[in-house]
Amino acid sequence: MRTTGGQLVMLVVINVALLVFGAAISGGAFLSPFNLQSMAGQLPEIGFLAIGVMLAMCAGNGGIDLSGIALANLSGVVSAVVIGSFLSSVDQQAAYSLAFIAGALVVGVLGGVFNGLLISRLNITPILCTLGTQMLFTGLAVVVSEGRAVAVGSPDLLSEIGNGLFLGVPISFVIFIAVAGLVAALLKFTPFGLWLMLMGTNPKAAMYAGFPRTKVLIATYATSGLLSGLAGVIIAARNVNVKWDYGTSYLLIAILIAVMAGVRPEGGYGRVVCVVLAAIALQLMSSMLNFGGLSNFVRDFAWGALLLTFLAVGRYNVVGLLTPNKSKKLV
Repeated sequence: MRTTGGQLVMLVVINVALLVFGAAISGGAFLSPFNLQSMAGQLPEIGFLAIGVMLAMCAGNGGIDLSGIALANLSGVVSAVVIGSFLSSVDQQAAYSLAFIAGALVVGVLGGVFNGLLISRLNITPILCTLGTQMLFTGLAVVVSEGRAVAVGSPDLLSEIGNGLFLGVPISFVIFIAVAGLVAALLKFTPFGLWLMLMGTNPKAAMYAGFPRTKVLIATYATSGLLSGLAGVIIAARNVNVKWDYGTSYLLIAILIAVMAGVRPEGGYGRVVCVVLAAIALQLMSSMLNFGGLSNFVRDFAWGALLLTFLAVGRYNVVGLLTPNKSKKLV
């Protein structure tokens, strides 16, 4: 068994070590309020996608959502095109912002439900299904936008979500933490969370126990799609336009965050708090690489190496070996 407390402790230690090391190599500039706010503002869009990946992995049977960033881009593009056809982001700022947010979330949920139906009804392997829908969503976004960036503008509400501060903390980060807390509560205190984890742990036992497999899978991917829609909103709020090919490296990073968080690739285990801490650690590492003046190619190499490292750590349960297990006693 994976040591859940050990994974959490390891991630806390990693984050503290990164903060100390970053401060040391930058002469304290790494911990400046501006840099901390900048990092917190960049984290939510990838954080939402990582939680979606975690949910799909928890479902088991090779479950993973590879379509997250493609669906986030499609959500932003479709909402911007449709809402922009009858509302102005300059003259009707509040109405445009609310309609854009609602439109992006609806597209995200519909895309997630589509994934869930294909996986649960047609029994398509999740990794292959979402790889196919990733290309489908990207193609739709290209067609809808005609391959160009779609202007969103800077209406007050969207601009505040993307760039505003609440008590010195980016509003987008506050939204991310609030949503992460809701997802954690959903998994811990509702039958859906119990069904999801048990279905991932032992799908045959779950089937014989009468678990509503189809409904759980659809709900899981619908939630993942909703999180992609939220990521699409944050992306649009932080930029003046949306585009079909935004965040091409986000898929790798989202999977890396889930693996760092200790989510089991075979399903049945995942903690939202660990995903949040892993996302923070990745953001800290990314910022340190920028401070070091390293190129994006070096960063992508580092992400790939980290992914392989944490897969190996999870495979051989290094965390469990390093963490004392008081339950093991000689009889």
